[in-house]
Amino acid sequence: MQPQFDHCRIAGIPIVTASRSALADAMVHGCRKQRDNGWPQLVFDANGHALSLRETDSAYRQAFADADVVHADGGFLVTLSRWFTRHPIAERSCTTDLIHDVARNAEAHDLSFYLLGGSEDVNAECARRLALLYPGLRIAGRRNGFFSLDEEPAVIAGINAAQPDIVWVGLGKPREQVFAAHWRDQLQAGWLVTCGGCFNYITGEYSRAPIWMRQANLEWLYRLVTRPRHLFWRYLVTTPHALWLALSHIARGADR
Repeated sequence: MQPQFDHCRIAGIPIVTASRSALADAMVHGCRKQRDNGWPQLVFDANGHALSLRETDSAYRQAFADADVVHADGGFLVTLSRWFTRHPIAERSCTTDLIHDVARNAEAHDLSFYLLGGSEDVNAECARRLALLYPGLRIAGRRNGFFSLDEEPAVIAGINAAQPDIVWVGLGKPREQVFAAHWRDQLQAGWLVTCGGCFNYITGEYSRAPIWMRQANLEWLYRLVTRPRHLFWRYLVTTPHALWLALSHIARGADR
């Protein structure tokens, strides 16, 4: 059963306007019903990187079109929705926060996670920390993100053998979206959620910005300062491109 959410459109992308808590509730209460339907719901995040990639990477664009839920990971999308659309987004639903919301709900409803992605050390430590934070949460299985295309069928078989309710895919854009869309109809799970470097934040390898920076939509700046070698070029290229895409759609009246 596909969740019923209101949407707004930014740069041509339908983004759900629901709060983080509403997303987490839908994910938990609907995932077991969805498993009975034979394939998982696809949950992708939208931020500046996503908007830019959608225009420049055809495989990513095609995968993105298959998403059932696209949520606002980037704070500027919330601001744009409030200024220029009829249905403003309730709040930023950063995946690094959303995973904790879902974990609390999953713990209360005896649901399980599968963690796919990151290095072996990060993946294992993320599973350990989630188990400590949420003792009632079942970690059905986990696997690092270092595998080839030829190994993907075995990865899918491993996930299915674990029978998780929610699979978190942390392979980074665009790989995680392409992987999720490609294998969706062969995965036995309720929801399939892409989450980028989320596992690294849970382990503490990456640090979060202070709350005031998050509230001011400046977490991107904190990430740039703390990880310049990894993020400088990406932000330099994708951030202006994403803003241009969003504003040009607004100027043409394409987003409402």
